[in-house]
Amino acid sequence: MRLIDYIKDHLFIIIFTFISYLMILMVLIALKTSLYGIFLITAIIIIIPVSILSFDYYRKKTFYKELLLNVSRLDEAYLVLEMLEKPQFYEGEMIYDALYDINKSMVENVKREKDKLKDYRDYIEMWIHEVKLPLASLILSISNQNYDNQKLRLQIKRLEDSIDRVLYYVRSDNAENDYLIKKVSLSKVIKDVIVKNMDDLLINQIKLQVMNTDFEIYTDSKWLEFIINQIISNSIKYRKGNDSYIKIDATKRNDVIELMIEDNGIGIENSEIRQVFDKTFTGSNGRGNHASTGMGLYIVKNLIQKLGHKIRIESEVMKYTRVIISFSINDHFLRY
Repeated sequence: MRLIDYIKDHLFIIIFTFISYLMILMVLIALKTSLYGIFLITAIIIIIPVSILSFDYYRKKTFYKELLLNVSRLDEAYLVLEMLEKPQFYEGEMIYDALYDINKSMVENVKREKDKLKDYRDYIEMWIHEVKLPLASLILSISNQNYDNQKLRLQIKRLEDSIDRVLYYVRSDNAENDYLIKKVSLSKVIKDVIVKNMDDLLINQIKLQVMNTDFEIYTDSKWLEFIINQIISNSIKYRKGNDSYIKIDATKRNDVIELMIEDNGIGIENSEIRQVFDKTFTGSNGRGNHASTGMGLYIVKNLIQKLGHKIRIESEVMKYTRVIISFSINDHFLRY
């Protein structure tokens, strides 16, 4: 609260006080009051209102300054009353009580929405697990009967991948409750992903090159397998045609292990590179592919950040796309 704003707000009182003083002054002069008496009465008339307004301005300025400062500091501004003392003037008390009622209503609404969201998340997770069971049984049945139907297995695999994306998306907001950081064999995770995508690679005649992946990293194997599987699936989906390849390589640079997954597919427009991790962004490539939802890389980026890793993409249209995942050897969780 600025002093000039306070004066403007109390301008009527100030003008009324000044007019009253002029009237009293005229009466004093008419009564032939001495100059000393006029001076004394003038001093009293000035000092008392100025003191009252000064005190009032100070306590209101203190309250409103604290209120606005706390609002600017908080991520959830509706919790401001938790850091605010109740003011000692009536106007401030009314504002405080109104904010309390607003805050109470907001907290109740937030809790209600969180409960609804939790119920939704729990239901989706339950549904996903229920669907995955018959899928696993179906895959087992096909294997036992020696069905040589790659296309059928491929469709089942794609359905399973789609279900996994829904599962990880639902869990991504509180992924910390689901992953376990420990030492993991990078080569084993990659082998598991390759086995999962083998039918797709064979059907599309994609050459696979895996080199220098014999590293141990600290991560969650389940989350990392999903991340790599999503990248491999994208490489297959956006292949260029004949002579397609996917190259997987890892290198150690100082305190960082970098995993590179490269393909010679249709590539990504340079103007779209920064947007590929945005939610529901499909870009020019996605518009030509009805199966693209723009959610895969968004989920990947979210999980990568929660695991404490880094990811970047390099690409040139109709030449290559290169995804690099960086694993820090000195991640913060290694110190605990």
